[in-house]
Amino acid sequence: MPTLEVTNLRKNYGAVVVADDVDLSIDVGECVGIIGPNGAGKSSVFGLIAGSVAADGGRIVLDGRDITRLPGYKRARLGIGRAFQTPQPFADLTVYENVLSAAASGGGLRGAGMAESAARALERAGLTAKADLRAGALTLLDRKSLELARALATRAKVLMLDEIGGGLTDREVGRLVELIRELKRDHAIIWIEHIAHALKSVADRILVLHYGKKLIEGPPAEVMSGPIVREIYMGLKADGAG
Repeated sequence: MPTLEVTNLRKNYGAVVVADDVDLSIDVGECVGIIGPNGAGKSSVFGLIAGSVAADGGRIVLDGRDITRLPGYKRARLGIGRAFQTPQPFADLTVYENVLSAAASGGGLRGAGMAESAARALERAGLTAKADLRAGALTLLDRKSLELARALATRAKVLMLDEIGGGLTDREVGRLVELIRELKRDHAIIWIEHIAHALKSVADRILVLHYGKKLIEGPPAEVMSGPIVREIYMGLKADGAG
């Protein structure tokens, strides 16, 4: 049984369809990349899985439990974690306090378990040495690492990464990729990203969304070089003609 299984997920706002019978299955140790042009429905699918958006139809199952109708905070406490493109830490709190807060509010942890989870998350995100720094003073890469640490502190099983490579230098993206590759060993990771080489180096499969519909899912090299991606991104027909 997969860690997370999404079946026939549907959502529309009037005539605008953001999820059109989307299917997704992933297990711990895997990374599925999601690509698609702006407005394809990528972030909407994340919202539907996380519970910040209510689905019109379909089913979301986590570790064999149907979570489709559960509120977002309960999904977080069962293992759904999310890191956003633009980090928004509590700027005046320390790095440790930010992660501790996530363990308490997102993970529902208390006492020694809360502190242990926060410390472990900092270690895995490479932020232990910066635990006492003000979060607002961090570099962009460290703020993005803090986003990951906050998700890890909730004891997430599924990590949903929403374009967290945005704004980083090539060298910083490389460091982020190393971290995500390490986290993949004991998490199921779903990663929306426009930086193709980063996604290809970590993802086991790439899923292409367009107008809320899954067009194709397969090996990264095959999908990224295929005619569907060429057509929706570059306006090229399947035979390569403009």
